[in-house]
Amino acid sequence: MAETTLLPDLGTQILIPICALVGIAFALVQWLLVSKVKLSTDKSSSADGKNGFTEALIEEEDGVSDHSVVRKCADIQSAISEGATSFLFTEYQYVGIFMVAFAVLIFLFLGSVEGFSTKPQACTYDSTKMCKPALATAAFSTISFLLGAITSVVSGFLGMKIATYANARTTLEARKGVGKAFIVAFRSGAVMGFLLAANGLLVLYITVNLFKLYYGNDWEGLFEAITGYGLGGSSMALFGRVGGGIYTKAADVGADLVGKVERNIPEDDPRNPAVIADNVGDNVGDIAGMGSDLFGSYAESSCAALVVASISSFGINHDLTAMLYPLLVSSIGILVCLLTTLFATDFFEVKTVKEIEPALKKQLIISTILMTVGIAFVSWVGLPSSFTIFNFGVQKDVKSWQLFLCVAVGLWAGLIIGFVTEYYTSNAYSPVQDVADSCRTGAATNVIFGLALGYKSCIIPIFAIAISIFVSFSFAAMYGIAVAALGMLSTIATGLAIDAYGPISDNAGGIAEMAGMSHRIRERTDALDAAGNTTAAIGKGFAIGSAALVSLALFGAFVSRAAISSVDVLTPKVFIGLLVGAMLPYWFSAMTMKSVGSAALKMVEEVRRQFNTIPGLMEGTTKPDYATCVKISTDASIKEMIPPGALVMLTPLIVGIFFGVETLSGVLAGSLVSGVQIAISASNTGGAWDNAKKYIEAGASEHARTLGPKGSDAHKAAVIGDTVGDPLKDTSGPSLNILIKLMAVESLVFAPFFAAHGGLLFKIF
Repeated sequence: MAETTLLPDLGTQILIPICALVGIAFALVQWLLVSKVKLSTDKSSSADGKNGFTEALIEEEDGVSDHSVVRKCADIQSAISEGATSFLFTEYQYVGIFMVAFAVLIFLFLGSVEGFSTKPQACTYDSTKMCKPALATAAFSTISFLLGAITSVVSGFLGMKIATYANARTTLEARKGVGKAFIVAFRSGAVMGFLLAANGLLVLYITVNLFKLYYGNDWEGLFEAITGYGLGGSSMALFGRVGGGIYTKAADVGADLVGKVERNIPEDDPRNPAVIADNVGDNVGDIAGMGSDLFGSYAESSCAALVVASISSFGINHDLTAMLYPLLVSSIGILVCLLTTLFATDFFEVKTVKEIEPALKKQLIISTILMTVGIAFVSWVGLPSSFTIFNFGVQKDVKSWQLFLCVAVGLWAGLIIGFVTEYYTSNAYSPVQDVADSCRTGAATNVIFGLALGYKSCIIPIFAIAISIFVSFSFAAMYGIAVAALGMLSTIATGLAIDAYGPISDNAGGIAEMAGMSHRIRERTDALDAAGNTTAAIGKGFAIGSAALVSLALFGAFVSRAAISSVDVLTPKVFIGLLVGAMLPYWFSAMTMKSVGSAALKMVEEVRRQFNTIPGLMEGTTKPDYATCVKISTDASIKEMIPPGALVMLTPLIVGIFFGVETLSGVLAGSLVSGVQIAISASNTGGAWDNAKKYIEAGASEHARTLGPKGSDAHKAAVIGDTVGDPLKDTSGPSLNILIKLMAVESLVFAPFFAAHGGLLFKIF
C-alpha cells in the first residue's frame, strides 16, 4: 500500500482554483481602488460615463490652474495608451501568424513519430504498459501550445492596459504627497502581478483537468502534452520582449541623444518629438514584455516539474495531490503575496522619499519569509512522507522534507540574487557611485567602469544558482531542480508588482514634465522612478536566476524523454554542440543590439529633422509631430524582432533534425552556461549606468553635487553611458533568459520526433 497525502484529492481540486480566483478578485479590488483617482475635470464629462472632478483632488499648485493640468495629464495618458495599444495589436498580428504556423509544425512533427497512427503504443518509461497514441500527444501538445501562447499574450496586454491607466493617476496623486503616489503605482503593479499569476495557474489547472478526461491514467502522456503550454508562453514572450525592447530603446536613445545631449532640454520635455514614443516604450517593453517573460518562466517551471513527476511513484500510484504539488506551491504563493501586498498599501504608510525603496525591499523579504512557512505547510499536507523519483534510469528515494528544502533553497537563492542585483545597480551603494565618479574624466572611463561592474556582479548570483542546483539535485534529482525554479517564482505576484511599479512611476514623471507641473511634483516622481529602476533590476535578476533553473530542469526532462543515458562532453557530437550553444547568446545579443542601434539611428535623424525644420519648436510655441516617431519605433521593432526570434526557434529544430539529440543536448548546455552570465552582466551594467546618471541628476549628496548639475561634462558622460546601457539592460539582457528557457522547452516538446527521426547527417555518414 503506497503512502497517501494528508490533503485528499478533492481538497486539491478545490484549493487550486479557489486560490487562483482569490488572486483575480484581489487584482480587481486593487484596480477599483486605483480607478477612484479621477482624470476628468469638468462636470460635463460625466456624460462620458466618468464622474466630475472630486474636490479632494483640487489643490492650487503654485498658482497654476489645476483644471488645465489635469486635462493635460488626461490627454498625454490617452496618447501613450493609444500608441501602446496600436503597437501591441500590430505585433500580435505578426505573432499570430507565427503562432498558427508553429502549431501546425508541432502537430505534423509529433504526429509523424508513429506515422500518424491512432493505435495505442508502448509507454516510453514502462514498455510493458500501453499508452495513448503519438497522434494524441501531437493534437494535445498543439492545443496546449496555443493555450500557453494566448495566455501569455493576454497577460502582456492586460499589464500594458493597467500601466497606461495608472500612470497619469500616479502623477496627479503626487500632488498630495509621495506616499499617495507610491500607493497608486504599487497597487497598479499588483493588479498586473496577481492577474498574471492567477491566470497562469487557472488556465494550467483547467487544461490538466480537461486533458485528463481523455488520458485517464496515462499521466506520462498527459504531462508530455502539457509541455506545449510552456512552449507557447515562452515563444510569445520572446517576441514580446525583443519587439518591446527594440521599441522602447530606439525611442529612448533617440530622445536622450538629441534632447538631452545636443539640445540640452530635460528628459521628458514636451518639445522633444520622441517623448511620447519613449513613454509608450516603457509600457510595451518593460510591462507587456516582462509580463509575458515571467509568465513563460512560471509555465515552464510548472511543466518541467509535472513532466518529471509523472514518471515518479506519484504517477505510478496515481496520487493526484502529490502530482499537482507544483500547482499547490503556486496557489499558496498567491495567498502569501496577497498578504505581503497589504504591508505596502495598508499596514504601513510611506510618508517620505527615503521610505520608498525600503518599502519595496520589505516586500521581497516578507514574501520570502511567509512563503517559506507556506511551502512547509504544502509539503506537509500535499506530499507522502517518502516517495521515489525517476533519476536517469534509477529510482531515487526522497523524503517530503527534502523536497521542502529544494523549494526553499530556490526561494532564498532568488532573494540573494535580488539583493546582489540591488547592491550593484542602486545608487545608494559604492559600485554605482564609483561609476558616477568615473564620469569626471569622460564617457570612456564611465563605460570601462560600468562593464567591469557588470562582469563582477555575476559572481555571487552564479554561486547562489550553483548551490541551489547542487542541493536540490542531491535531494531529488531533476525534480528537485524543477521545484527549486518554482520556489524562486512562487512569489511571482509580488515580484511583478514591484517590477511593474517602475515603468508606471517612470511614465508618471514623464507626464508631470510634459504637463508642465511644478518642480516639486517632478522631484517626487523622480524619487519614485529611481526606486523603481533598482527594483526593475531586481526583477530582471529573478527572471534570469529562475530561467537558469527552469532551463536545467527542462534539459533533464529532455534527456530523459530522448532516452539519452548520459551526456558525455568528451564525445565530438556533444562537444561541438557545447561550443555552438555557448556562441548562440552572443549571436542573439549582437542581433538585438544592432536592431536597437539601427532603429535608434532612424529616430535620431527624425528628431533632429523636426528640431531643425519645425519653426517655434524649441521656443515651445508649436507642437512636435509625435506620431511619426511612434510609427518609426513601431515599424523598426516589428521588422527587427523577426531574425532574433527565428534564430532561437529554428536552432533546436535544425540541430535536432540534422545532428540528433546528443548534439542538441550539448547546444542546450552551452547556451545555458554562457547565456546566464551574459544576461546578468548586461542587465546590471545597464542598470548601473542608468542609476549613475540619476545619481548625478538628483544631486542628493555632496559627492553627487560635485559632479553635477544637469548639463555638466560629467552629466553628459553619464548620459552617454546610460544610452549605451539601454539596449543591454532592456533588450539583450532580459531577452537572453527567454533564449535559454525557450530552446530547452522546445527541445522537450519535439523530443519524441528527434529521438525517432533525428540526426540525419550522422545517419548518412
